[in-house]
Amino acid sequence: MALTRVMRGMRVSLARLPLLGDGRYLPAAPVHNVRDLWPGNTTAGARLARGSLTWAGYTHPVGPGQWDAPEFEPAFREGLLSFRWLRDLRAVGTDAARLKARALVDDWLHHPSQSPMALECGVIGARVAAWLGHYDFFAASASDAFRQRLMARILVEGRMIAALMPPEQPGWQGLAALKGLLAVAVAMPEYTGFLTRYRRYIDNVVESQILPDGWHVERSPEVQLRALRELAEMRAMMQAVQHALPHSVALALDKMSPVLRAMRHGDGGLALFNGSHERSSALIDMVLSQATRTRVVANAMPDGGFVRMQAVRSLLLVDVGIPAPAPFDHNAHAGTLSFEFSCARQRLIVNCGGGVLPAWKDALRQTAAHAVVTVEGMSSSEFGEDGTVRRRPAHVGVEHAVAEGAHWLNLSHDGYHASAGTTYYRRLYLSADGEMLRGEETLEGERELTFALRLHLHPSVTAVDALDGSILLGAGEQHWRFRAEGGVVSIEESVYSGGQVPCRTLQLVVQVEPAAGMAEGGGQGAGVEPAAPPPQGSTPLGDVPPGKMRQVVRWGLRREKLLLLT
Repeated sequence: MALTRVMRGMRVSLARLPLLGDGRYLPAAPVHNVRDLWPGNTTAGARLARGSLTWAGYTHPVGPGQWDAPEFEPAFREGLLSFRWLRDLRAVGTDAARLKARALVDDWLHHPSQSPMALECGVIGARVAAWLGHYDFFAASASDAFRQRLMARILVEGRMIAALMPPEQPGWQGLAALKGLLAVAVAMPEYTGFLTRYRRYIDNVVESQILPDGWHVERSPEVQLRALRELAEMRAMMQAVQHALPHSVALALDKMSPVLRAMRHGDGGLALFNGSHERSSALIDMVLSQATRTRVVANAMPDGGFVRMQAVRSLLLVDVGIPAPAPFDHNAHAGTLSFEFSCARQRLIVNCGGGVLPAWKDALRQTAAHAVVTVEGMSSSEFGEDGTVRRRPAHVGVEHAVAEGAHWLNLSHDGYHASAGTTYYRRLYLSADGEMLRGEETLEGERELTFALRLHLHPSVTAVDALDGSILLGAGEQHWRFRAEGGVVSIEESVYSGGQVPCRTLQLVVQVEPAAGMAEGGGQGAGVEPAAPPPQGSTPLGDVPPGKMRQVVRWGLRREKLLLLT
């Protein structure tokens, strides 16, 4: 390992040496255009043209000589140094925006950032791809001297990426590095070493990140989108120069696209698992159209650990996997067995989403921020101070049955066994018409425990107590009734971070104290029907083992055709 770092350092030092002949033999412009495929944000671009950049939830003034301001947060600094914001200036499209982009790039060429982050290969790759992808916008009409400086810097940056291969950054940032390397290879085809280096490493990076069923190893719909976007850009570059796309990339595009489609709700946005945000439906459509021509939706996702159940217009998405393994677990959430439920374009039950600011990010990783049971206020997975997953469930049981359009899902995990001596079982039933969702939450262990079922509601959903002890949910033109037995039901405040800014919402909480939980076959409540018996061949929970205690909460959500207050 030490020898590898020494060799990498030597390659980086050589890559940063001045060009022979002061770059006189460089092409005057990119030989092949590298076109940025994605739309920018005109509002953000107009703000940047006035000297202020908003990125990752932070806003700071930016301008020449301000690349290394000490007050910049890491997430903001990464966005600033990647130059992805060039597409926002391009979206504005005015001469003022063009000159602003040119001035910022020119200042970088003379006085680049000295931050170590600027030398991360994923950041370099994004920066080079952004320069080349927007070359026609900010550089084509510039002076010869500016264009010569830019092309010389692009060559040096390409050499830096090549020296840093294979990428040390886990996750989709490694794909961004390889995309930048490919962009330089396309823009400067006479330097054949860039394409050779790209082809040498792309297969291993893709195969280490993309699981056999098409899921990205981080198990996050948003990371799935980001990784697919990087691969789609590689495909577009290869098509522009009529080169054969590496087989690993072509296969990944075909496998990842159905998974991304599967993780969209009826409104077109992403489900909020493992730090995801809804994202723009138009952007997701655009990425999918660039990635593949098929419109297949994945049904089975065993490697990624998700189950998708659709009945008419209702959609139930369930996380049935273990948090991502190291070193891909920095954004993993403790949401094992959590679900999201929507009907048509209306989201009803959701997870809280992904935090942008550090405090929110840490809070929203906890189990309590997901539509699932929490035991004794703990999470089913624990996180270390470095953000990695320190403890995770060792086993997740999954049994999915379908009969005549209805779905049964029997689940379990042992994430609370070490901390509380209990195993968690969840049983879900979705009716064939999609108008009834039922659940059973069961803890089985050596003692009775305090636990809570939390079902977070989308901000567009209202909740009021009815006279019969049920809760009425209003969601646009839809009305649903929630009932539960086995614990105390309440409506509490929650937070929703599906966008870039957290907003207030509500959650349904069923709180269970020791001796108040329902033993198998007993209990009291609002008359909740048990989940329909599973089809033949499904495994029931069975009798309570000797020496064990079992606590059960049953709940149901039914769509109301006629809204009644009783």
